[in-house]
Amino acid sequence: MIKQVRPHEFVGQGLYTAPEAARLLKTSPATVRRWLEGHAYTRGGQTRVIDPLWRPRFGKVDDQLSLSFRDLIELRFVKAFVDQGLSLQAVRACLNLARDCVREEQPFSTGRFRTDGKTIFLEGIAGSDDPALIDLRKNQYAFRSVIERTFKDLDIEADEVLRWRPFHGKGSIVIDPGRSFGQPVATASGVPTEVLADAVRAEGSVARVAALYEVDRSVVADAVKYHEELAAA
Repeated sequence: MIKQVRPHEFVGQGLYTAPEAARLLKTSPATVRRWLEGHAYTRGGQTRVIDPLWRPRFGKVDDQLSLSFRDLIELRFVKAFVDQGLSLQAVRACLNLARDCVREEQPFSTGRFRTDGKTIFLEGIAGSDDPALIDLRKNQYAFRSVIERTFKDLDIEADEVLRWRPFHGKGSIVIDPGRSFGQPVATASGVPTEVLADAVRAEGSVARVAALYEVDRSVVADAVKYHEELAAA
């Protein structure tokens, strides 16, 4: 079912298609859709349906899966756990337990999960008999390090993630749902980093683009490197 969303609902929330979110997360659109729309597979003649991890607030807009900034940040944690070697089944079990711990539908991206919620969560793992969490008990150090590392480039106020500094945590580039619908921008000027990177390709000069857009040369250089990394992922 296609949800009708009024434009003002996107203000301050961010707005991403599956391909846009996948690009920022350095994964594939198919992976984003599988995590947020669910999927089915057949084995031994039996078809099994896997439910989505959660349903994004916006659902589908113009027949496309549409994500908010909060969805994007939550998926970033899911990807970090999967990259660490957790199965999606284990991630789902983690997500459900974390929801109980911090009383949030999207718990990984809350300040509480970073602090006291993390402790409660790890205690919950120790007392859980869920098969998906058994291996996690043996590698709690790795799991804890993923949490700490992932929070390092997030700006949090009042237990809410407000911004993501996606270029190695540097302050030059920010993803802020209140600016440019959550697309990456130069922090000080608000110029979209894609505009800066494209301009350098067209002009052939970081210095010239910095002058044209009245942006520091170092910020333009960071924008170029950032988009090169996104393209190479």
